Amino acid sequence: MPVSEQQEMTFLEHLEALRWHLVRSILAIVVIAIGAFIFKDIIFNQILIAPKTPDFFTNRTLCALGNTIGIRALCINSEPFQLININMAGQFITHIMVSMFVGLILAFPYLVFEMWRFISPALYTNERSYARGGVFYISLLFILGIVFAYFVIIPLSVHFLGSYSVSHEVVNQINLLSYITTVSSIALAVGLIFELPVLIFFLSKLGLVTPQFLRKYRRHALVIVLALSAIITPPDVFSQILVSFPIMFLYEVGIRISKKIVIEEKTDLKKTG
Repeated sequence: MPVSEQQEMTFLEHLEALRWHLVRSILAIVVIAIGAFIFKDIIFNQILIAPKTPDFFTNRTLCALGNTIGIRALCINSEPFQLININMAGQFITHIMVSMFVGLILAFPYLVFEMWRFISPALYTNERSYARGGVFYISLLFILGIVFAYFVIIPLSVHFLGSYSVSHEVVNQINLLSYITTVSSIALAVGLIFELPVLIFFLSKLGLVTPQFLRKYRRHALVIVLALSAIITPPDVFSQILVSFPIMFLYEVGIRISKKIVIEEKTDLKKTG
């Protein structure tokens, strides 16, 4: 039985409870967004625009490695491009959009926690223990994905897309909104892709996938991962391989998780039998 001993809630009571969870979630996003709006120098100059500068950690590290081994091509973003704004309200709109995006990213763990609080009364005791741990792992994997995107994928993408040219007659003048959209979409996409072990966990609990199934279609998964890597990274082999490694690692972690779930379910069946 569910752990909650309260009388079963009506449909309208569920809607009322959901409404307050949504209100608190939105409020958390707005509060963080306001803070991001106020501290725009940190958000823009020290975080968002930093990956295109030579002093950024990844750029300095790769350049130092390139100088050591004699590969000058590793000095990415050594000549940073200038961002421009072509709309009257462009910078203000971008400022608001970025603030809301930062609010969503930083509030993500709290959003997951609110979701858990909403569904937890309907869960059984063992399901609650899984869900409680899920809040931590969902948040952790999402943050790791954002960090990986920020320090690995985004500098490579910015360098490739910002310096790519079809002709020396065409000069790149990157619009601020275009740059921000590219950076934020990459970060969000990678953050969501890093939730792969969580997805496999829930699919395994529902009986939709098994460790045997995941092992059988490992090669197919690799093709899909490479395709996803090609979408979220510059179209060069090095970047795609670099992104594929952690995703395939998470896939292998998912296989172990699925195997553990199958073993636990068999053990429970033996106990009940």
